[in-house]
Amino acid sequence: MAEGFLTTHVLDTARGLPAKGVAITLYRIEGKERHEICRVVTNDDGRTDSHILPKEDFRTGTYELVFEAGAYLRATGQAGAEPLFLDEVPIRFGMSEDTHYHVPLLISPFAFSTYWGS
Repeated sequence: MAEGFLTTHVLDTARGLPAKGVAITLYRIEGKERHEICRVVTNDDGRTDSHILPKEDFRTGTYELVFEAGAYLRATGQAGAEPLFLDEVPIRFGMSEDTHYHVPLLISPFAFSTYWGS
């Protein structure tokens, strides 16, 4: 059984708050195919209520988190004119070790960043 797992959180850097209500989809990438694993929504703390990919389901490989930032920005009145500069934010990353991967998203209406967190 693998020991690794995957978590995330979303911070709204424009408002200085956790981003509540952001829908996130996790995909496993195999060649040119993308397979949906799960869908989650951030809670009051901008985190998910459980691991996105729990230890028992963990496998090394290439994955993609797609954050529905545009819906969040619209809901919080930060969207601006259509089309939005940021709508869906995909982050493709590799997990090569059986360890904890934390892939957060920091967003504002005109920028985002991510990193391998702890």
